[in-house]
Amino acid sequence: MASDGKVAIITGAGSGIGKATALAFLNDGYSVGFAGRRRDPLENAIKEAGEKASRAIAVPTDISNPGAVKNLFSKTRDKFGRIDVVFNNAGFGAPPVALEDLTIEQWKAVVDTNLTGTFLCIQEAFRVMKSQNPRGGRIINNGSVSAHVPRPNSAPYVATKHGITGLTKSASLDGRKYDIACCQIDIGNAMTERASRISRGVLQADGSIKPEPMMNVREVANAVLYMASLPLDANVQFMTIIATKMPYIGRG
Repeated sequence: MASDGKVAIITGAGSGIGKATALAFLNDGYSVGFAGRRRDPLENAIKEAGEKASRAIAVPTDISNPGAVKNLFSKTRDKFGRIDVVFNNAGFGAPPVALEDLTIEQWKAVVDTNLTGTFLCIQEAFRVMKSQNPRGGRIINNGSVSAHVPRPNSAPYVATKHGITGLTKSASLDGRKYDIACCQIDIGNAMTERASRISRGVLQADGSIKPEPMMNVREVANAVLYMASLPLDANVQFMTIIATKMPYIGRG
């Protein structure tokens, strides 16, 4: 799947799924714009690429800010000449408290990043991809299995991830005339620093606390890379990749 000469932007690239995926893209021959809120984690992630780091750029970005998103796409295109793939991975959840105890500020913070931020990145990707030569590209959205089923006390995150599914479908349809393919990967229980708590025990729908099986985050990175590797006349519209024994099938 060598992709020498292609260019990707990956949000949330300073850690976790985003970092693993950005490094996988670099290893496959892509040039990569690493985006995230803080510069230090981005630059540390790029250092892990060794000699391939010359094909990476760190762009600190708050994706809920339209100006920051424009800057991310502008700097990446100026550096590498075009943008072939965007992986909209950045996102977070509100504190796991009862729905009725959430503040409006907590709700808005999740919506602004997870949903509005993804929309802004898709919008800017459209603007770049439809005008470049060769025209087009691929947008991959991180939906999460929460786009299908919730965990307890996760209303803001779940609502935004359901919204991502609708946004993916709309972008997939509206992108056709520009040779832009849009798709979604729904991930369950990939082992990252943030998700490691799941392996130690998390609240279940029956009120119990149980540890859950996890999978290696590299499997997610490889799945995203496969989606990106297809020609633009083919598309994995939706992919679900989960730890085989996690409580998803039959969850709740």
